Amino acid sequence: MFDLESFISECCDAVEQDPTHLAAREVAERAMADPAAVLKGLGEPERAGVIPLYQSDKLTILNVVWGPLMTVPAHNHEMWAVISVYTGREDNIFWRRIEDENGITIEAAGAKSLGVNDVEPLGRDIVHSVVNPVARLTGAIHLYGGDFFEVERLEWDPETHRPRPFDIESTRRNFERSNLLLAEI
Repeated sequence: MFDLESFISECCDAVEQDPTHLAAREVAERAMADPAAVLKGLGEPERAGVIPLYQSDKLTILNVVWGPLMTVPAHNHEMWAVISVYTGREDNIFWRRIEDENGITIEAAGAKSLGVNDVEPLGRDIVHSVVNPVARLTGAIHLYGGDFFEVERLEWDPETHRPRPFDIESTRRNFERSNLLLAEI
């Protein structure tokens, strides 16, 4: 059985013992051994959104619900992350930073499709974009090694691949557009 308070406590203890993603990943792997229990514990997702479950200067735990067919442009986190899918699918495209005559840009460097039970760590310097390839909500617990909401981050323009400051309002609108699509399905 998945108990959210116990999960949060275990994650906090893990980060105290080891500030890298390794111990937190082990906690996530134990939880994802029974994704049906996680789904029951968190509740069936009803809307796309980012639901904070815990936030401190050392650790942020989010319940991220991706809308049907939702796409999130390339961005970074400036901290490690552990992604744990409990329902649906989360496809990640990983990007490499490169320098050209006009400055810094990105190019695709790899991809990883995460499904139910999958737990994937992301290093602090990773740039990735996210796609929910299924026509229903996808739910994932995201662990971050710091205060996710207080760090200055970057996103990359989908057309030019040039960096710009991360725009949280644009991201919120993206989730709301996804919820409108959900209402039509």
